[in-house]
Amino acid sequence: MSGAETFDVIVVGSGAAGATAALRAHEAGLSVLIVEKAHKYGGTSAASGGVIWVPNHQFTSNDDSREKALAYLDALIRKPVNRERLEAYVDQAPEMLRFVKSLGVPVAPAPYYPDYFPDAPNARVDRSILCDTFDGRELGDKFVLMREQYARFKILNRYAMDVLQFFSISTRAPGWIRTFLKMAWTYWSDVSTRMLTRRDRRFTQGAALMGHLYKRVFDRGIELRLETKLDELVVSDGKVTGVKLSHFGRRYEIGARHGVVLAAGGFEWNQELRDRFFPVPGLTRHSSTPEDANRGEALIAGMKIGASTEHTEAGWWIPTMHIPMESRSNFEDIVQAAFDIGRPHSVCVNRNGVRFVNEACSYDEFGAAMVEDQLRTGANTPCWLVFDATFRQKFTAGGIMPTILMPDRRIPPDWWDHYIFRADTLDALAAKIHLPAATLKQTVDTMNQYAVSGVDTQFRRGASPYDQMFGDANVKPNPCLGPIDTAPFYAVPINLGDLGTKGGLRCDALARVLDGNDQPIPNLYAAGNNAGSPFGNLYPGAGGTIGPAMTFGYVAASHIATQAQGDAGTQRAAA
Repeated sequence: MSGAETFDVIVVGSGAAGATAALRAHEAGLSVLIVEKAHKYGGTSAASGGVIWVPNHQFTSNDDSREKALAYLDALIRKPVNRERLEAYVDQAPEMLRFVKSLGVPVAPAPYYPDYFPDAPNARVDRSILCDTFDGRELGDKFVLMREQYARFKILNRYAMDVLQFFSISTRAPGWIRTFLKMAWTYWSDVSTRMLTRRDRRFTQGAALMGHLYKRVFDRGIELRLETKLDELVVSDGKVTGVKLSHFGRRYEIGARHGVVLAAGGFEWNQELRDRFFPVPGLTRHSSTPEDANRGEALIAGMKIGASTEHTEAGWWIPTMHIPMESRSNFEDIVQAAFDIGRPHSVCVNRNGVRFVNEACSYDEFGAAMVEDQLRTGANTPCWLVFDATFRQKFTAGGIMPTILMPDRRIPPDWWDHYIFRADTLDALAAKIHLPAATLKQTVDTMNQYAVSGVDTQFRRGASPYDQMFGDANVKPNPCLGPIDTAPFYAVPINLGDLGTKGGLRCDALARVLDGNDQPIPNLYAAGNNAGSPFGNLYPGAGGTIGPAMTFGYVAASHIATQAQGDAGTQRAAA
C-alpha cells in the first residue's frame, strides 16, 4: 500500500471493545487509529448499563476461582462453544480488568448483582463490575460528541441515574424522593453546563465507563475519526494490510502494519441478516441499540475475504416496547421493559392468554422464551404485559411512567388503544387486545392464588435472589407476586428486542478471525459483538456482553504487540 497513510493498528468501532484494544496497543508502543462510522463515539457501550462481567477478578477477598467460574458456565452453556476461547476469557478477563484499573479507570465489584442463574452451581453476586460516575466536562470539547444515553437511563429524559439511584426510584424504596431531588439539584445547579447543553454532565452507567476510557484515549493522543465507515478490508499476500474507508462519500485507504481489530458491533439493524440468521427474525426497529447503527458492515467485510461465522442465530435478547417520541408523535422511541415485566401485580401472556415464562427471569432468558414460544405456538412476538391499577401506580411499563409522574389524564390521547390499553374489566381488556377472555381470566386467577401463597408452582417466579432484586419488598409473602385485582386493568405489547447480536466472526482464543478451514486470517482480529460470543447463546450475568468485548479487545491488542515485537526482532536480525 505504497504512499498510503499507515498506522500500526487500526481499530474499527469506538465502543468498549475498540477503546480497550486501542489503549492496550498504545501502551505497548504501537500507533493506533480508531475509526467510527457514526457522528458520535462510544458505540452501543455508551448507551448501555456499562456493567462488566468478570469472574475470578480477585478485587475483593472472595473465594471465586477459575475452576468455579468454569463450573458455573459449564452447567449452563447449551450448545457447543470453542473451549479454548471460553477458558481464555475466564483467564484473561481479570488481566484486562487489572490493566484498565492501572490506567486509573475506577472499576469495582457491585455486590448486589447476582449472576443471572443464581441457582446454578458456583453462582455468585460479585462478578459484575461497575465504573464510577464520570464528569463529562473532563472530555473538553469532545464532551458533546460522546453518544448520549437513552431516556430510559434518565429521569424525565434529563437527569442521569446511576444503578443505585435506578433501583431506589424504580422500586420507590424508602428515600426515593430525596434521591430524585438531589439528582435534580445537581443538574440545575450546574449553570455552566446548562448554558452549553441540556445534557447532564454527570455520566453514569455505560456513559461513565466510556467517559473514563476515552479520557485516557484522548490524553494519550490516540486519533479518533468520526463519520468514517469501513467499506472493505485490504488483503495483500494472504494477510490483511489495511482498510478502505469512506467519509462523506470520499473513499480512501489506510495501511495497517500489524493488525486490524474489528470492534464495530453486530448486525441487529440489518433486516436482511436477521432474516437470514435468526429463527424468529423480529424487526430491526424493536432493537434497543442505537438506531440504524450496527448494520454488520464489518461482519460482511470479514465474510467477503473468507472469514467464518458462529452463533449467528441468537441475539442478546431484551423485551422492548415502543411509544411516540415526546413532541414528535410521528416518530417512535424503543424503550426497554427488562425489569417491568417481573414486577408484582402483573403477568405476561402470549396471544392465547397463556403464561410462557417466569417473568422475573433475566431479560435474555425472557427473550429466549419468547422465541421458543413463538416457534411452538405461533402466538408470541409480541406478547402482552397485563397489569392492574396498583402496578400502574407504582411501576413503569416500558416508557409509561407511574401515575405519580404520568397519570392517565397526561397520557396523550393517541397512545390509548395503540400503545397502552385500558379497560374497567378483564373481559373488556381481553376484547381490546384480542385475547380469549376466559383464558386470560383463568391466568389472572391463578396468579392471584400464587400471590396469596407466595409460590408460583408453574414457573417459580420470585424464588431466586435475582428475581427478588426487582420485586417490591412491601409485597408479602413474595415480592414478585401481587394480586391483579384492582380496576382499571391495563396492557402493553412487548416486543422481542435485543441488546445486539451474539453471533459474528468466528475467532480463536487470541481473538484472531478464523477462515472456513479453522486457520487464522493473518493480521485480522475481532472483539465485542463483531465476534461470536465465547458463551454461545448464554448470558451468564450482568455485563456478559461488555466483559468479553473488553477482554478480547485487550487480548487482540496484546497479541498484535507480541507479533510486532517478533517482526521487529526478525528485521533487526536480517539487517
